Amino acid sequence: MNINLLVIRSHSPQALSAQYTALGMEFSFHKHGNGPHHYAAELNGQVFEIYPIQDKNSSIDTRIRIGFEVANLDALIEQLSDSNWIISSPIKHTEWGAIAVLQDLDGRKIELKNK
Repeated sequence: MNINLLVIRSHSPQALSAQYTALGMEFSFHKHGNGPHHYAAELNGQVFEIYPIQDKNSSIDTRIRIGFEVANLDALIEQLSDSNWIISSPIKHTEWGAIAVLQDLDGRKIELKNK
């Protein structure tokens, strides 16, 4: 079994898609049927989507932690140090490999692991 779809929601989906673009994702703007416009990126056969939160009073679930494998973690962290990403935990070498943890604009923890 593989994950083929991951959807997150944001009050600022356009800004969030721009932030994730800095990780190397390429988003397109979509709308399916009566659903809202949203951003979608395909990552090796899996779809990562950012939908708007419809209710302005709804809070964002920041307990979600998402992990991505990247080709050159050192270079990416260097590049992101001058961006709007918060580097919560710099690169650490663990039993699972080199890992850094970022925080997106909505406060979600994003784990980057070296391939």
